[in-house]
Amino acid sequence: MTMNHPPTHISDLQTPCLLVDIDKVKRNCSRMTQRYKELGVELRPHMKTHKTIEGADLMTNGTRKKIVVSTLAEAEFFASHGYDDIIYGKPVSESQLSRCKKLHEKCTQFHLMFDNEETISALERNPLGNKAWSVFLEVDIGGNRTGVLWDSDRVVELARLATNAKNVDFLGIYTHNPMSYSLTSDKAVRNQAETDTKRILSVCDRIRQAGFQVVTVGLGDTPCCSVSDVTMAKLTEVHPGNYIFYDTQQYRIGSCEFDDIAVRVAARVISHRPETNQIVLDSGFVALSHDGTYCNLPDGVAVFQDHSELKLVNMSQEHGCVSVKSGKIDCTAYPLGSMLFIYPYHACATAANHPVYYVHSGDSVIGVWKPVKGW
Repeated sequence: MTMNHPPTHISDLQTPCLLVDIDKVKRNCSRMTQRYKELGVELRPHMKTHKTIEGADLMTNGTRKKIVVSTLAEAEFFASHGYDDIIYGKPVSESQLSRCKKLHEKCTQFHLMFDNEETISALERNPLGNKAWSVFLEVDIGGNRTGVLWDSDRVVELARLATNAKNVDFLGIYTHNPMSYSLTSDKAVRNQAETDTKRILSVCDRIRQAGFQVVTVGLGDTPCCSVSDVTMAKLTEVHPGNYIFYDTQQYRIGSCEFDDIAVRVAARVISHRPETNQIVLDSGFVALSHDGTYCNLPDGVAVFQDHSELKLVNMSQEHGCVSVKSGKIDCTAYPLGSMLFIYPYHACATAANHPVYYVHSGDSVIGVWKPVKGW
C-alpha cells in the first residue's frame, strides 16, 4: 500500500474517488474468518469485489492461499504475487487454455470450472504434460446463470465424464446462488442458505452413490455466508467476496449492519440548478455504476452520508443529478465545491470503475490500493 506524495486528508482528494475504510475492512474480514473457523469450514474468499493484493492478504489472513477469481487477469495477477490454490470461478473455454496452462505451471494448484461435456473434451485435447487439469463441476441450484441444473440427470453424467477423462482430476462441486440477493431479511437469507446447502449436498450424494468421488463441496455468496446457517458446517468450503466492503444492497438484504459498509464514493457539487430543484455532482455512472437503478427504490439507488434528505434522481456519464425527497432544495446547504459521500448500492460494480482506491482511517488517507483490470 504505497503512495507518492499523496493527500493526507480526505478533503484534499480529487473527486470522484473511491474511499475504503480500512478499520471496517479489517473488522469485516476478521468476522468472516472467525465465523467459518468456528464452523470448521474452509473459507475460500472471492477476489472479484476489490481485485487487490492488500485486500486479498486481509481476506486470506496473510496465507496467500485458497482464493476464487472472476477473470484470468485476476488469476495471473495474484499468481504473480505468490498466491496459490486458485479457482477460476466461471466455466472455462478452450480459447483460454493456453493462459491456463501457464497458470498451472506457476501455481501448485490452479482449478477450472466446467458445466458441459465439450469442456472436458477440450481439456483432453490439450494435456498439461506432468499435471492433470484440476476441475470443479459448477452446479446451478437456482440462479439460472451458469452450471448444470442441480436436479438434472446430467449432474451425475458430467461427474462420470470428468472422473474418467484422461488428464483431468475431478475435485468436486462449486455453486453460487444469486437468489439470496432478492431477499429482504436475515431470516429469509438463513432459510435460503439452508435450502442451498441441502440441495448441493443432495447433488454430492447422488454422485457418490453412482460411485464417483467428491472431495470438495463449495458453496457461497455473501448474504448466505454472512448469516451462516448451521447446516453449512456440512460443506468443505465457502467462497463469499463482497463482505470485505459490503454495500447498501447487502444492508437491505440483512447481510450486515449499515456501519459495516466500508466503501464510499466521494463527489463534489459542481452546479446549482434551483429551476429544476437539483444540484449536480461530478460523479456519474462511471463512478457509481448503474447497478440498482432497475430496482426503482423509493429513496433512489444511492445513500448519502449525513444527508438522508437527498436523492440521486439521474446520472449521465460524468454527472449525477441530485434533488431532495420532498419539497424544494436549498442549494445554499450544498455549496459549490463541497464534498458529499455516497454509499454504493453494489460495491463490486462501483469499485470496478475506479483505477485506485484511497484507503483511510478516520479522515486520514493512509494508502492507495490499485486493483487489477481487464480479463
